[in-house]
Amino acid sequence: MESDSIECIPSLDGIDVNEIVHSQLFSSSKTPHNNNNKNNNSIRPATSVHELLECPVCTNSMYPPIHQCHNGHTICSTCKERVHNRCPTCRQELGDIRCLALEKVAESLELPCKYGSLGCPEIFPYYSKLKHEAMCNFRPYNCPYAGSECSIVGDIPYLVAHLRDDHKVDMHSGCTFNHRYVKSNPRQVENATWMLTVFNCFGQSFCLHFEAFQLGVAPVYMAFLRFMGDETDARNYSYSLEVGGNGRKLIWEGTPRSIRDSHREVRDSHDGLIIQRNMALFFSGGDRKELKLRVTGKIWKEKRNPDGGACIPNLCS
Repeated sequence: MESDSIECIPSLDGIDVNEIVHSQLFSSSKTPHNNNNKNNNSIRPATSVHELLECPVCTNSMYPPIHQCHNGHTICSTCKERVHNRCPTCRQELGDIRCLALEKVAESLELPCKYGSLGCPEIFPYYSKLKHEAMCNFRPYNCPYAGSECSIVGDIPYLVAHLRDDHKVDMHSGCTFNHRYVKSNPRQVENATWMLTVFNCFGQSFCLHFEAFQLGVAPVYMAFLRFMGDETDARNYSYSLEVGGNGRKLIWEGTPRSIRDSHREVRDSHDGLIIQRNMALFFSGGDRKELKLRVTGKIWKEKRNPDGGACIPNLCS
């Protein structure tokens, strides 16, 4: 359900091998040397070992098992299945021949992280590079917008601008918030997702989520905070959420989750303030036919105590 379904009132796989064309990258067969045939371009030698290790189909780096046909043309194990076990270069059956020589060559290589242009300075052995890149702190972030599946990736400043300009998300400065969520007929809301606000405090950005979904057979509302950065940095902050009415209240305190975790992962782990719909309507007062739920909260930075090692809160002004 789109974000305009709720009012937020701030108080402030197969591949046809005939379509795949590429040059010969690796061959176990020998080609006669002929000085009189200088213009023969039928075989274009690879310019580097890195090019030899590039799969001719997907163009990604190849990792063991690296397969080859009887003529020596190589292909990665994933694409071997995609081309139905037929060499895309010579159309011969690939079989189960491993290119052990190329795998050994790869062991001797050290390559920079592919996110070097984004600031990662690391260099890794060829077979360790892939594992690092999957967890590299410099890898781009996915868009944290929860109301739709968004494929945009980028660094944090880019995503903040994207949320503001493309998703029209409300932006606020400060480390406290006070929102009232209003819905005229909450019983029609079974599975809806809203991300209403991005907060900037301590020089960081935080996403406040508010959702309605089914928890088992019970309809519930859930509010939680996500940190726009990595998990290690998220642990430096804490937050609290409070909801109540009619002399009753619920309080949640926790650590914001990194946007490396999708909003669905956070929701399914129940890592936030969960309010059953009947209780939310009780907090709303009146005849309980309209949702008027006020959620307040604050964000603070944990400051390490140099004496005892314990954390003490550092509230922003």
